[in-house]
Formats: sequence, structure tokens, C-alpha cells
Amino acid sequence: MKNWQKMLAVSLACSATFFATEPAQAAYTLNPEVRMATPSLLTASQIGVLQYENTAAEFANMANKDAIVVMSFGTTYKESRAKTIEATVQAIQAAHPGVKVVTAFTSHIIIDRIAENEGIHYPTPEKALEQLKAEGYSRIALISLDVIPGMEYDYNKAIFHNYKTQFKKMTLATPLIYWQGQEDQDDDVEDFIKALFTEIRKPSGDNAVLIMAHGTPHIANGYYSVLQAKLDEMGYKNVYIYTVEGWPNLETVIPKLKQNKIKNITLVPMMMVAGDHANNDMAGDEEDSHKTILTAEGFKVSPILKGLGENSAIRNLYVKHANEAWDALQAQ
Repeated sequence: MKNWQKMLAVSLACSATFFATEPAQAAYTLNPEVRMATPSLLTASQIGVLQYENTAAEFANMANKDAIVVMSFGTTYKESRAKTIEATVQAIQAAHPGVKVVTAFTSHIIIDRIAENEGIHYPTPEKALEQLKAEGYSRIALISLDVIPGMEYDYNKAIFHNYKTQFKKMTLATPLIYWQGQEDQDDDVEDFIKALFTEIRKPSGDNAVLIMAHGTPHIANGYYSVLQAKLDEMGYKNVYIYTVEGWPNLETVIPKLKQNKIKNITLVPMMMVAGDHANNDMAGDEEDSHKTILTAEGFKVSPILKGLGENSAIRNLYVKHANEAWDALQAQ
């Protein structure tokens, strides 16, 4: 929110009145007429930056020793990982000099393959938190490198809820695209589009840009429709969102391209890294790749094999979200 720090203070004041052991988070406040909020209502109202401050006696006199854990699905594409995930973590670290920052991957398969092929051992978020606890860290800001609040972000929220009682205080940042500008909130959707097009030319004439998202069975798949609506509202003509594993898919978009007499298409991955989906599903030479399918339909196709993390404007948005979780961690 634009006035989120002010809202945080109000939220904490309300939570102290209603249910002291489960404070509300920085981004939402209950109606002042609610005099006695139940634990269920407080849990349901946890929207935005999540936080938990432990009131157990064992934490009362514990010194504040803070760390940041940056959580990502991960990738075995070493070069893309360096340009995207590692570059984003470095940007977060630069914004918090002197603070311990740990990178954790949620994919066990990717962790195992990197260890086997590169000899690099990334921890899971669980192992990262257990190690930080063993090292005496008492307050943790969890940062998500997810794009939308889908299944992977639900994993991050589960980490938060499963480990929050083991620390003096814990916060969890929102993913890249979360708020939609309603009720004086930030508009993450608009900010994302503006950041994305700092490195992509806005199409005109018979040109189009196809933005390939992942897709999910999670209800958050609806964010892609919100993105498309915002693109249209902002005047980005012939820019289309489609997904690899959800809706809308490529078959949904092709009739629109033909109707608008598009000849040239730029394919862009809407993913943190340019990994398997970008290199193979989107830009591969196989007969079922998106590039091959579109070429067979008569379009000239130019893929851009860059993950979102290579875009400095996108990295700045992740830093902004990380700062929100950090500021919530520091708030009294």
C-alpha cells in the first residue's frame, strides 16, 4: 500500500486489542466496528505482507539478530540462474548491507541436480531456517521470488506458518504481482508491465508480443486475465498473455493474431529464469514448440530468451517487496 507503514501501525494496534498473539499484517485492517475479532477472522484477514511476533516467555529477552531468506523454485540453467536469481539476491543484499542473506530453493529435484552437476548445495527454506536458528538468528524476513501468488507462493506461506513460532519474529513478502491498485493499494500489475517494457519494444503495425506465463491449476491463474485487461487498458495493443500449463493457452491467442493480421511475433517468457519452458517449450526446434507452431501458422517468430530477473526494473520491484517485509520486521 502507498501508506503501508501507517497502516502497519494501525494494524498492530488493532491486533493488540483483539488477539495479541496473532497480529494482523501490514496491508489490511479490520473495520473499527469489530470489537472482538476471533482467531479465524484474524487469520482470514491476513492479506499482503504477513508477520508474526512471538509472545512466548522464552523470546522476551532474546536479542534481535536478523536475517533474510530469499526463496525461489530454482533452476538448473546455470547461466540464467546467475543473471536472474543470483542477480536479484545480490540486489536485495545491496539494499541491506551487513545483513545475512540466504538463498533457498523450493525444488528438491533442482537442488539435487545442482549438487550433483555443480557441487553447489542450495538449502530448502526449511533447512535454511533450521540453520539460521542454530546460528542464533531470532528474526527472519522471508522473501518470495515468485511471480504471482499461486501454488509456489502457497508453499512459501506454509513455510512461514510452520516456522514462525520458532523465531522471535518473522515476516513474509508478497510476490512480484500481488496488489491490483484497489482501495489505495499499489498496482503491482501496472508496475510489472511498465518494468517489463523497459526492455521490450511496444508493438505496432503488424507486430505482436506474446508473453508466455507458466499457468497453474491454482485460482491465482486468474491473474493472467487481470494482466491482459491491464495491458488493454494501458494501450498495449497486440500484446497477449498466454500460458504453458493453464489458460489462456497458445491456441487461444492464434485466432486473435490472425484476426489482427499480425505477421511478426516476439515471444517473451514471464518467468524469473529462462529455463526449460523458455528454451524448449517456447523457443525450441521441436514440432510442438510455440515457435514451431507459430511459424507453421505463417508468422515470423523471434524469441527473447531472458528471464524476468535479467531486467533491472523487475529486480527493483523485487527489492521493493523485500524492503516491505524487512520494514515490517523492524517495526515496533
